[in-house]
Amino acid sequence: MQKLNTTAVYILSIVGFLCCCFYGIGFIASLIAFFIATKELKKLAANPEQYSNGKAMKTAKTVALVALILSGIMAAYTAYQYFALSEEERLEQSIETMESLGVPQEVIDQMRSQAETDM
Repeated sequence: MQKLNTTAVYILSIVGFLCCCFYGIGFIASLIAFFIATKELKKLAANPEQYSNGKAMKTAKTVALVALILSGIMAAYTAYQYFALSEEERLEQSIETMESLGVPQEVIDQMRSQAETDM
């Protein structure tokens, strides 16, 4: 019996999870993982007695789908912020986030002064 290539799907899905917070870049890896999983499941459906890990591939496809959805949501949110908010509003959101995370005030002041000279 042969095995379906679940490793590639899992690796791409994990990369999609890890990169989803970086402007939705994980969408690309997750989409590739989902397409690979779909292709492999079609091979399984055509000849189920030839493959031994069909259940693992179904699980891998589910993981890829979840990563795809999360990355898509993050990409949509990033696009919304880019088009709906001005540069000043995005800067203020960044500063508020930095303050809530406990970034030293000197770093925040330096960022604010740099942004003022750029505008």
